[in-house]
Amino acid sequence: MTNTQRTTKSATKSARTTTGTVTADKTYDGFTDEERGAMKERAKELKAAPRRGSRTAKADGDSEVRAKIAGMQEADRALAGRIHDLVRASAPDLAPKLWYGMPAYARDGKVVCFFQSAQKFKTRYATLGFSDLAKLDDGAMWPSAYALTELNADDEARIGELIKRAAD
Repeated sequence: MTNTQRTTKSATKSARTTTGTVTADKTYDGFTDEERGAMKERAKELKAAPRRGSRTAKADGDSEVRAKIAGMQEADRALAGRIHDLVRASAPDLAPKLWYGMPAYARDGKVVCFFQSAQKFKTRYATLGFSDLAKLDDGAMWPSAYALTELNADDEARIGELIKRAAD
């Protein structure tokens, strides 16, 4: 290696370390391990989708969602199970499916709402989220996700109404 090559290599390495990609005192600002895992799960879901017929997709989706819920930690499993039951009762036309490895509910293949467990991205609470297809518009500003730590009867009634509105 010539001196010019060493200098160029050193300058390139120095430039990389000052931009935050590889240093001991800085963290990488890219995707987290959890985010990469979610993207890999989504890729698997997309590969599996064309193999299913439209008739079996809804049944397979329900069993996949139930299996995903069963694999969650206890607190998330209880919340996700209740949300699943509420969605199935409030909007039976929404088809259960996995979306980025999360239980989700779709109309015509497009996600309307989803449950994100706290363990998914190591957050302190689970989330019930709604896509832009959910018809929850209320003026110029409205919530599209709700933090969940526990559910009582009033919460369940409110969630049931939100899901009905979202699915219309």
